[in-house]
Amino acid sequence: MSAREELIKKYAEDLKEKCGVTPNMDLLTKVTIGCGPSIYNSDASTVAGSQQSELDTVKKNFLIKKLGLPNGPELDTAIHAVLEKYGKANKHKYRAVVYYLLTVHFKKESVYK
Repeated sequence: MSAREELIKKYAEDLKEKCGVTPNMDLLTKVTIGCGPSIYNSDASTVAGSQQSELDTVKKNFLIKKLGLPNGPELDTAIHAVLEKYGKANKHKYRAVVYYLLTVHFKKESVYK
């Protein structure tokens, strides 16, 4: 199993165990690939939910640029809802999992077709 496949398996387990979500493995794989090499970097592979600069990056680079959503307060609301679902106490919020949950939240799976 490749390193990426192992990470995708870990992300799927997080979605099931921590978020109560049964992932669409095809979508999860595409979201993970979309994260690029950041998934292999221990710092870049996670989202620091308590850092505003990190949340701004998720909003600007993922929600607005990647998913093509208009900037507005609903983006911040969705980010906070996803982080809440993932677990505020969970210090290791994987970027691919957060992006997967946001993609599903906004019903933007078509971006990854």
